[in-house]
Parts: sequence; C-alpha cells; structure tokens
Amino acid sequence: MLDKTQRVAIDAPALDAPVLGGITKPDLITVEQAKAMSLADMTTLFKDHLNPGQLHFMKLLGFNKVKVESAEGMYYTDQNGRKILDFFGGFLARSPSATITPASCRRAKNSRTKTATRSRSRSCRNMRQRLPRTLRRSHLAISTWSSSAHPAPEAMEAALKVAERAAGPKRPRIVYAENSFHGKTKGVLSITDGPLYRGEFKLLDNNVKVPFGDIDAIRNAFERDPTIGVLVLETIQGGGGIVQASPEFWREVRALCDKYGVIWVADEVQCGMGRSGRFFAFEHAGVVPDVTALAKSLGGGKSAMAAMIARRDVYMKAYGTKNTAMIHAHATFGGIGEACITAIEGLNIMYDEDLIENAAVQGEYLLERLNALKAKYPKIIKDVRGQGLMVGLEFQDFSQTLPMVLRPVVSVLDDKLKGSLSGFIGALLLKDYDTLVAFTEYNRNVIRLEPPLICERQHVDQFVDALDDLLGRGIIRIVKDFIGSQFG
Repeated sequence: MLDKTQRVAIDAPALDAPVLGGITKPDLITVEQAKAMSLADMTTLFKDHLNPGQLHFMKLLGFNKVKVESAEGMYYTDQNGRKILDFFGGFLARSPSATITPASCRRAKNSRTKTATRSRSRSCRNMRQRLPRTLRRSHLAISTWSSSAHPAPEAMEAALKVAERAAGPKRPRIVYAENSFHGKTKGVLSITDGPLYRGEFKLLDNNVKVPFGDIDAIRNAFERDPTIGVLVLETIQGGGGIVQASPEFWREVRALCDKYGVIWVADEVQCGMGRSGRFFAFEHAGVVPDVTALAKSLGGGKSAMAAMIARRDVYMKAYGTKNTAMIHAHATFGGIGEACITAIEGLNIMYDEDLIENAAVQGEYLLERLNALKAKYPKIIKDVRGQGLMVGLEFQDFSQTLPMVLRPVVSVLDDKLKGSLSGFIGALLLKDYDTLVAFTEYNRNVIRLEPPLICERQHVDQFVDALDDLLGRGIIRIVKDFIGSQFG
C-alpha cells in the first residue's frame, strides 16, 4: 500500500531526483512497478488521478476487487488465479483477439501518414474485399486519446463529414434516432440521444430526432424538410438496450433515401465485424448504406482501430479533387502500421477460424437458452433479444418481481430503482460465478451479453447455468446477497 509520502512523491518531483542535462526527472513509476502494483495501490491511484465517481460504481459491482493479470481465450485471470468468463467482450472490442500474436503487431513499422504505407494500403485492400460493391473508399482512423476514449467516434465524425459535404450546403440537416449512441466527441454527441452524455455542452442544432424503427416518422421528416441531407442510424442500437428494427424497415429506409436523395449513414461500430452473424448487420436486410463506420473489434482487441467507408461517388463528391483531398486526410496516427497489421491479421483470423458463422450459431443457441429462462422466470425476465453474439437480457421493473401485495407500494419507486436488479445480478455473477457481463447506457434494466466471437457452446452453457442458479435464489435473497457483498 502506498503511504502518504509515496503518494505525494507521485504528484511532485522529488528534491533529490537525478538531474539529466540540467532537468530534474520527477519520481516516475516504471513499467515494471506498474505491473507489480497491488490492487489497493491501483485503487488509490484511480481515485486520486482518474475518476473518483466512477470508482463508486466499480465498488457497487465488485469490479474494484479484480486485478486482471492476463487474458486468454474466453477468460480473464485475476490476481488470485481466478478464471473469469468474459461475456462482456470489452465493449465489443474483443473478437478474434485470442489468436492475434503481439509479435506480428510489434514488427510493423509505425510510419506516419505522409507516405502510402504497405500496412495501411493492404488493410484498406482487405476491407474492400469484404465490402458490398457500392462501398469503395475507406478512411482508416486511429486514436491515441485518453484511456476513456477510442477511435470509434473519430470514424463516425468522418462519416458525418463526408455525408454532409456530399449532401451539399443547402441540405445540412441530419436525422437521427431516439436512444442513439454514436460517441462522445462534440460532433457525434449532437446526434447521441443521452442527456447524461450531452450534459450542458453547446451542441450542433442541425438535427431532427425520430423514434428508432419508425419508417413513417422518417418519411414525414423527409417530406416536411427538404434541407435534410443525411440520415444516421445504428443498425442495432447498443446503448439503447440491444434494439433492432425489422428487415422491412431497412429496405424502406434504403428506398426513402434513394427517393429523396438523402445519404444514409449506418453506424456499425458495435454491431459490425461479424458480431451479428454477418460481417455487417445491414446484410441481414439485403441492403447497403451510402456510408458506414467500423471500430471496436476491427483492432482485434489488440489495438485502437476504426474505419469510415463510403460509396465511391459520395466520397469523390466530398473529397475527390486536389483542392478538397486534404480536408479530411489522415491525422497524425491515422493508418499507423501496428494497428493496420492488427486489422489485417484480425480479418484473416475471422475467416480462417469461421468466427462470423460461429457468432450466428452460438448466438442462436444463446437466445434459445435465454428464452427458456424467460419462460422459467417470467416475473424476473421481461425480454430477450438480439442477433448473433450481441444479445440484450431485459429484467422487469423491480416492483414486478415482488409478491403481488408489495407491487403497488414499490411501483412508485420503479423509475429510481431502474438498473438496480441488473446491477445486483451482474455483481453476483462476478462474485459467485466468476462471470463478467456488461450493461447498457439508456435502458438500465438491460444486461448486454457480448462475448468474443470465439465463444463456444460450453461457454454459453456455463453462463446460462450460472444465471439460472442465481435467479433460482429468488429476488429477496438476491437483494440480501448483494447487500452482503458490499460488506464482505
């Protein structure tokens, strides 16, 4: 445990620190010291230097008690040698990462963007091999932001920009959906429907919000406002609670955009890269958008990697001349060798190991087993939905899980209690069953199940059997056990 003197030393240069070239070197932690740091020291530094508020929620869920020492296949290993089943998937970033070799990534030259590097060119070529014929141009986005960020919003920013320029200055308005999540940078935050994330920032106001999956609302918006030039939708809403629209909806979206000359941007950051059982989730409907964006597992769980991909005519209209080519060229770390090599290897592994088909097969089995649990525990489980290995498990409002006599009294608190049951269950799955799950941004009653695409039938059984055993305790005991875990 760091004592007070050591904590102060981290914050200020030591007076007797070695002098290099007349510059005093501060008391820096080395890589070896960081690796050897205890869980208590990690918690102290997180509280002092990162996010004290976030630590509160980590403690509620028991995450503060886990120090991950290694990860292999479907499991994390903590400081006690405990194997933890991963049904969280690193916010969908872990896909074929189990077999990507760090050595191949390290061999890549990290060339900057002024040269047409082999790795960047080949990764774009590989991506093109898997694209629908109408999607020809790709813009690769790499980010080295803080630990709380990733390149996904950068790719979506690029998608918005290429679509807006192609639509033209007379059609600047953008249609987006309720409960959407497209990122936290200011451009895409303007079309992210989350009051918490939007905060009190001054955002772009050239947008129109419609209910997700409501084709009539989109049609009415297009008819009323000829300045609408862009439609942005997640193909499967992740933050909204794993929400889908029908194949018929997406076919009508394509027809409406063609009729009104609106550019359709499909956000596939979460649901793309084989997650849904197809490479792109929009393929289930047999349609192709004008622009799309990938991230998350594009880096194979080994690097931060994202791509904006546009139809050739859209891209050329936006940036197709020598005077416009540099408006949105690659940034400092765009197309960096190590990340591109990871993407090349990751794409090959997805097909060599048949992981897209595996996502479809295991996802169908997961839905089948969860629906059986829903039938077994109808007072606890409200809905099961999803596609491939992107599944949402929604619990009833808290009052509905209680005996009939208590429901009227507790129902007035349901809104304030939203997320409590999913939190209790998520925390106990980790504590008692060595299983890690994720949650959703907006519908707090939903647990999201997004294991790596290497997930096998035995892992599905391990997870569902654990959940079955936990739900079998009954709500009263689940609440008592969670409360007990906070003092254990």
